[in-house]
Amino acid sequence: MNEVKVWEEELILPTYEIGEAEKNPIFSEKRVYQGSSGRVYPYPVTEKIRDEKIDKAWKAVILENQYIRVTILPQLGGRILRAYDKTNDYDFVYYNHVIKPALVGLTGPWISGGIEFNWPQHHRPTTYLPVDYAVSDHEDGSKTVMVNDVDQMYGTKGIASFTLYPDKAYIEIRGQLYNRTPMPQTFLWWANPAVPVNDNTQSVFPPDVHAVMDHGKRDVSKFPIATGVYYKHDYSEGVDISRYKNIPVPTSYMAEKSEFDFVGGYDYGKEAGILHVADHHISPGKKQWTWGCGDFGKAWDRNLTDEDGPYIELMTGVYTDNQPDFTWLKPFEEKTFKQYFMPYKKVGYVKNASIDAMVNMEIEDGKVSVCVYTTGEEKDVSIYLEKSGEKVFCDTTDISPVKIYEKEIPVSAEKKTDLTVRVVNAQGKELVNFTPLEEKIPELPKPAEAAKDPEEILTCEELYLTGQHIEQYRHATYLPDPYYLEGLKRDEGDIRLNTAYGMLLFRRGQLKESEKYFRRALKRMTWKNPNPYNSEAYYDLGLTLFYQERYDEAYDAFFKATWTNEQQEMSFYFLAAIASIKKEYRLALELIEKGLVKNSHNIKARGLKAAILRKLGETEKAEKWIAESLQIDCFDYVSSYEEILLADPDEKENKKEYLKAQMRNFHQNFIQAAIDYMEGGFYQEALEILNICDAQWPMLYYYRGAALKKMGDIEAAKEMFCLADKADPYCCFPNRLEDIHVLQMAAEVTPQCPKAYYYLGNIWYDKRQYQEAQENWEKAAGLDPEYPTTLRNLALVYYNKVNDPSRARLVLEKAFALDPSDARVFLELDQLYKKLKMSAEDRLAFYEKHKETFVKRDDLFIEYITLKNFTGEYETAYELLMGRKFHPWEGGEGKATTQYTTALVGMAKKALAEEKYETSEELLEKALVYPENLGEGKLEGTKDNHINYYLALVKEALGKKECAEQLLEQAVVGTDEPAGMMFYYDQPADMIMYQGFALEKLHKSTPSKSRFQKLISYGEAHIYDKVKMDYFAVSYPDLQIFEEDLTQKNKAHCYYLMGLGNLGLKNMEKAAYYFGETLKLDPHHLNARIYLRDAKERLL
Repeated sequence: MNEVKVWEEELILPTYEIGEAEKNPIFSEKRVYQGSSGRVYPYPVTEKIRDEKIDKAWKAVILENQYIRVTILPQLGGRILRAYDKTNDYDFVYYNHVIKPALVGLTGPWISGGIEFNWPQHHRPTTYLPVDYAVSDHEDGSKTVMVNDVDQMYGTKGIASFTLYPDKAYIEIRGQLYNRTPMPQTFLWWANPAVPVNDNTQSVFPPDVHAVMDHGKRDVSKFPIATGVYYKHDYSEGVDISRYKNIPVPTSYMAEKSEFDFVGGYDYGKEAGILHVADHHISPGKKQWTWGCGDFGKAWDRNLTDEDGPYIELMTGVYTDNQPDFTWLKPFEEKTFKQYFMPYKKVGYVKNASIDAMVNMEIEDGKVSVCVYTTGEEKDVSIYLEKSGEKVFCDTTDISPVKIYEKEIPVSAEKKTDLTVRVVNAQGKELVNFTPLEEKIPELPKPAEAAKDPEEILTCEELYLTGQHIEQYRHATYLPDPYYLEGLKRDEGDIRLNTAYGMLLFRRGQLKESEKYFRRALKRMTWKNPNPYNSEAYYDLGLTLFYQERYDEAYDAFFKATWTNEQQEMSFYFLAAIASIKKEYRLALELIEKGLVKNSHNIKARGLKAAILRKLGETEKAEKWIAESLQIDCFDYVSSYEEILLADPDEKENKKEYLKAQMRNFHQNFIQAAIDYMEGGFYQEALEILNICDAQWPMLYYYRGAALKKMGDIEAAKEMFCLADKADPYCCFPNRLEDIHVLQMAAEVTPQCPKAYYYLGNIWYDKRQYQEAQENWEKAAGLDPEYPTTLRNLALVYYNKVNDPSRARLVLEKAFALDPSDARVFLELDQLYKKLKMSAEDRLAFYEKHKETFVKRDDLFIEYITLKNFTGEYETAYELLMGRKFHPWEGGEGKATTQYTTALVGMAKKALAEEKYETSEELLEKALVYPENLGEGKLEGTKDNHINYYLALVKEALGKKECAEQLLEQAVVGTDEPAGMMFYYDQPADMIMYQGFALEKLHKSTPSKSRFQKLISYGEAHIYDKVKMDYFAVSYPDLQIFEEDLTQKNKAHCYYLMGLGNLGLKNMEKAAYYFGETLKLDPHHLNARIYLRDAKERLL
């Protein structure tokens, strides 16, 4: 047997470092990210990428066998950095030789390359943060590297275990997901391998994939030959979108369904590729993402690597088939699964695969070409070809990762479906088979439909299901509340609606209010008999009573919940916890064992049992139990600490130091373990494990204080709460329900300390309890009026939630005055000034006064340039743009490039008016190409009608009539149908006006006037529309700091369209009027300002 090696080493990698994390909490309530909620709290956001590259040491854990070598980086989310096939010197995932983050991730920095594991959402919040890791050996010679992470947003826990076997050319990945919270949670799991691409590469999807779908299933395309419009690109001529070279625009597609277990990619030039294999019953997700092979995609490649070129992502979804597509993980539930990534050679477009072998079968001109690859050495393998069930060919040979089987077999068959190839090993086990599928016209699935408004939904059941869907999919802009409340308005006793709404309130910390709905559900449930079929409401009632510390009432509710099967595991856990709080350990043991019968992998219950056994003095049983627990989950830190408590006294300090290292001295790991201990009344143990961590973190002190108070030591608790108040609050963003209780305890014991109120305000705002947030922040500001973040937070609640913009301005100006170096607060204050319709000139003066602050951020710098363009200072705007390297952020594409073209076109129009034609020509030709420092390439389909139109005028003035005519024809391209408010990839409305101008110059009067009239008609038809955000929005580009009135924004847009149409028809007074109306509603509408100037100049 060949050996598997595992070792740790420091890798020196060229790295572009990131800036400091943002100190202000970011409450991105309506941010849309990857089709679902883009909220980030309690994680800090990083919004700065450095331009300088340094050599940086990264901790790496490396697995290697005779075939492959795998490098894992626990400091970067536990991602696989490199997966290398030693047998042919081939990186079967994209190997990025540099750590070069871009602002693509949920919380900012994200890197391309390797395999990223996106969980519990996409992109993973900790993709650029450290995780726990450990290494283990196995009796069969295999070795495993495990990485562990607890999601701070929702509290679920995930372990990814990477295993290499001695004689197999694949990586086995075992996912182990555990909901350590008492509430149902949702998750998705998308492993995200990057694959290098070029003109020779192809994505390999199973033969039964005939349709692919976009995010949220909002759009559908045929596959592999697309024949319609997809991602705004026209594939109507029939284009193979399995080929990278054929997709010019950023594009996602996910297989609608497949009964095969594989997906992969192949490079025909290198005759090598990657394959993923997993049981399609739990791993239905098969997705490709690309930035596109056009200029836009190449710019993003430059943003993410120095020299390694383009890549695609071939994502594989477990318990998910789309993004977003979340699955429920019930309280204390564990889900486990395995998936395999492997290199392969020669086989090309795989037709079927298992973890042992893969086969390609091509049938042409009376010949069958068979190619077989195996993931291990297989002696005396039999390859059979059958026709209508009869063997017509048999061959026996040895196959391995370095010896591939290829054969061309002459066979005639009327139907391809009559032929089957089978690969069988020497022991008679079938490794893989394939029978061609019947060719038929596939029925394309229909895109998903948006949720109706609550009032339009007919039944309470559908209202419940819609609310559940919005919760489950973490919808960014719709809330479940209106659906539940509409149902309860129709039937106030509805069991499901009361239970669901009660749980929603419980999640938001409204314990007493939630109790009311659980009791209402129980009233209906026990209407005819006291023993309902489902006892979920009893469990939920027990839960809210437990969190209110009404333990006797909770005990009764939990016990009643155990009368039905579904709630027994969780209810017995809390019954045991209550018994432990009362120090009734023998009873607690009996209860916890009943719960463990239902789920022996409930890690929290296992930790509680270990503590109970120790309290009962059953040391031997406890030691054995702990050993078993750490086999199930070596990151079970309660069991690890219990092991220390049972150790010899002279070993304890060393063991504590080892545990501290394993827990990374990461405050959240210690707090989580302390919460588990305190749940069962083990306050001394909670205090002790908290004391192992020497990080200076406010919540560590608060939890120490809470443990001391529970132990009756009020003075020591006070001291801890005071230390918490004085601790550095940088990036401390508490969010758990348990955090609320601890902070309220601190506020009660030390009411003179402001920070507990500040932290409580943060939690309440995050949980959408805005009145409580306001009250707590106002208390904090009253006690400490010099802490800027509290004042900044109050501005959000004053503007967004209580409609008091003047107070919002007052506190935000004070926050900025207290720290004028805070670029985030500058951004927010400027956005507030924009909302309050401050003039561009006054905003510019504000920028000029704080130049050293706004230059820290690209978005602010672009806003400054926009103001320069707005005031007609095009030359200055252009110089500023060319003097800086920009880092685009996902959702913010198009902002720098828009200002670039605006500045150059503005300068060119001025030169044209002054008859400086050569200067104008040079400026306009420059505007057609984006310089690299902007960080963006031109999106295929970007319309340059305005540039081509003015360039045509210039060429005509220079006597280049033929060239001018060609440019006028180019100025006509694009849709002539106006649309609503635009995203960066939409055609701007003024391009239709320029189409009309160009048609007029081409002496095509009717279509010219038609363009102008369409702009006017659309504006008139839609000016009174009530507008809300698109249900299927995948990302939203505008800065979502303060609430946006989309109906008013639409009205401004409609006036703008009417202005454009009238400008085209040379109705200058009307045009000026409509642009003026636009500017009344949106005083910073850049194009309305530009075209108003044009209209006024022509009036003169």
